[in-house]
Amino acid sequence: MLTIHNSFRRSKEVFYPIEPGRVGVYVCGMTVYDYCHLGHARVMVVFDMVVRWLRMCGYEVCYVRNITDIDDKIIRRAQENGESIRALTDRFIAAMHEDADALGVLRPDFEPRATDYVTDMQSLISKLEEKGLAYVAANGDVCYAVRRFPDYGRLSGKTVDELRAGERVGIVGDKNDPLDFVLWKQAKADEPEEAKWDSPWGRGRPGWHIECSAMSSRLLGRHFDIHGGGQDLQFPHHENEIAQSEGAHGSRFVNYWMHNGFVRVDDEKMSKSLGNFSTIRDVLGKYDPEIVRFFMLRTHYRGPLNYSDKHLDDARQALARLYNAVKAVPPRETPEINWSSIWGERFRAAMDEDFNTVEALAVLFDLAGEANRSGDIELAGQIRALAQVLGLLFREADEFLQSGTENGVSGLDVNGIEARIAARAAARTARNFAEADRLRAELLAEGIVLEDGSHGTCWRRV
Repeated sequence: MLTIHNSFRRSKEVFYPIEPGRVGVYVCGMTVYDYCHLGHARVMVVFDMVVRWLRMCGYEVCYVRNITDIDDKIIRRAQENGESIRALTDRFIAAMHEDADALGVLRPDFEPRATDYVTDMQSLISKLEEKGLAYVAANGDVCYAVRRFPDYGRLSGKTVDELRAGERVGIVGDKNDPLDFVLWKQAKADEPEEAKWDSPWGRGRPGWHIECSAMSSRLLGRHFDIHGGGQDLQFPHHENEIAQSEGAHGSRFVNYWMHNGFVRVDDEKMSKSLGNFSTIRDVLGKYDPEIVRFFMLRTHYRGPLNYSDKHLDDARQALARLYNAVKAVPPRETPEINWSSIWGERFRAAMDEDFNTVEALAVLFDLAGEANRSGDIELAGQIRALAQVLGLLFREADEFLQSGTENGVSGLDVNGIEARIAARAAARTARNFAEADRLRAELLAEGIVLEDGSHGTCWRRV
């Protein structure tokens, strides 16, 4: 039985879809004014994994991931470049698709652009205004009156007074309350005409938060199953979505809220100011995309992901072990998954426990160890079949193994190293410790250090 950690209640809950057999999933996507970074990559890979598993469980999934194609940063970047907003956003949407495709991320069923749903946004704002939850501020912007929504702060676990305590006393500006947020922005004279729409409140454009409320409502209905996104969106973006959607419709918005953890770089928060900001393209220039995907799945989606070259190198070695274990089974001969086997049962149990890819991958390494010891091709086939549920091991083994050149280690060298590691594992199983020690020493003489762990043996070059 599938359980999901629901951010709204801060606990794991058994998953029950609103409509039996069908699941609606909405994930906040990218603001397309630049290339996607590692944080975007994690969102894409995590929820691709979630959707793949839901479909594996037999659900008919409607997956929506939006695109923000109008906001201050987009307008500013287009003006700096001397190009139209549409030209800028089209270019970076194409780049986003290239990055996602490389990472093995399946396209969502719907990928709505905000600019195509402005009418829906205006309708939603009008409903909020009718219910006394929205007002026109002194500068012409339409704002949401946060204190008029009793449940504001439940997702983030903060009361309105706690949130208000962080504001500077006396600084209100054009809003009635510093916590109030913008639903509709009055047009500015220096903004291009393509960034302005007619509305009951004058020419302008929507605020960021209202976009997702309008698009999810149109494509999934007023009440749907799963809403996801990065942990950084929990407040204020998702909190504001709840206030808008439930305030307008008077009904529950989402049943399960899912948030993936932050990306850190060498144990520091990733940011441009620290100079450790990496785009997906930066990383794919050094590492095979499947290595990056595998690396992201080795950490539970809710935990922080620490990016470093060392961790990517380790991921490459670990993925090579799996590919070595399935060399006898070409991708086209991948069998059906035997869910009644001990391996299938363990894998399903791991994934049903809040999408625990860490334990699911541990199953694959245990299975690889058994397949290597026994030479059982059926076990090798199960490795491929189970890995493909996670979007891995779709390639010919030699294609992957001969493609890596990181840190001066060629693909052919990797084959030789992994073969001797497998021989050492077999020697240890046979209690031939002298042979196992000889192989370790032989590798060490070549600058290869072995590190034995619970998921097998890793190696690194010194």
